[in-house]
Amino acid sequence: MVSRPHGGRLVVRVASENRRERVLASAAEYIQLKIGLREAYDVENIGYGVYSPLDGFMVSEDLEHVLLDMRLSSDIPWTIPIIVSVTQEEKTFDVGDEVLLVYDGHPLAVMQVEDIYSYDKKLYVEKVFKTSDPSHPGVYNVLREMGEYLVGGRIELVDTVPNPYSKYYLRPIETRVLFRERGWRTVVGFQTRNAPHMGHEYVQKTALSFVDGIFINPVIGRKKKGDFKDEVILEAYTELMRNYYPRDTAVLSIVRYEMRYAGPREAIHHAIMRKNFGCTHFIVGRDHAGVGGFYGPYEAQEIFKEFPDLGVTPVFFREFFYCRKCGGIVHEKICPHGEEHRIRFSGTYVRNAIKKREDIPPYIIRPEVARVLLSHPDPFV
Repeated sequence: MVSRPHGGRLVVRVASENRRERVLASAAEYIQLKIGLREAYDVENIGYGVYSPLDGFMVSEDLEHVLLDMRLSSDIPWTIPIIVSVTQEEKTFDVGDEVLLVYDGHPLAVMQVEDIYSYDKKLYVEKVFKTSDPSHPGVYNVLREMGEYLVGGRIELVDTVPNPYSKYYLRPIETRVLFRERGWRTVVGFQTRNAPHMGHEYVQKTALSFVDGIFINPVIGRKKKGDFKDEVILEAYTELMRNYYPRDTAVLSIVRYEMRYAGPREAIHHAIMRKNFGCTHFIVGRDHAGVGGFYGPYEAQEIFKEFPDLGVTPVFFREFFYCRKCGGIVHEKICPHGEEHRIRFSGTYVRNAIKKREDIPPYIIRPEVARVLLSHPDPFV
């Protein structure tokens, strides 16, 4: 039996076709609020139930509970604020109004405004990111780019940002049907933002040996300069799965989402998202959702102790590496040999080797994956 949705019910906030046509035809008559790409993806994830039990952007009561208690006001575990901000100049509407959320001139959703409220940015960043250092990208976004007010209320999805990778996208309502059709009672979710190396493969297959299937769920969205492009990551995973995964044990599907780099809190959020897709387990790796040196290497695993009622089982792994003396891929719990025998899997190493068009040893990356990466004249953002 795949996992129950977070909060017990899969939220779907998608307008009927008639309602959608009416809204889009009369878009110019609505009060319009321009939103960024992060919020546009959040609108989609609310509408399709990836963020169940949320049915809209958070009101002040929920935000306060999330910041202070890591729970919604209903006491359901929740760690990351899902919010939309406005400046004083943009606050041209009142509680009770219907506002059209627009991204890049494209109407996405109608929001019933239930709350307009100020918030403490310093408290926000210190609770969510455990730092107020503006060199942290999440802190920078809150302190320098977000408006001084937040707007909360239920949304109704009328459209989404165009998706060039739609053939790789399955909504939670679809993944749940697919997992049941395959007879999967236990499913482990794996989040990634990188092309796969052997360390990723061994983590996935080790977890897969204990469950019925694996849900490989790359994050598609804004990347840091030097990261692999989305299409390159998807092609690399497609080739890996074609050659090295038994048929009907793995599903590849994207999620459109902008990372907050909130470390431990975001690890819980990622687990909740995969729970809503139907996963019963979720892989939490070293420095999950971290950035720079802001979090301890296994801090994102330790936080799960605080959520015995999360409803999804975390799967923890230490770092895998290749040991010359063992002659294979191992981790520190099973390898007794010193650092001089160990070759670490490094995304930086892989990216640099690809840039220089160098051969990469097969114990670091599968040859078929390397060929995909090298086949792109410019595989990086």
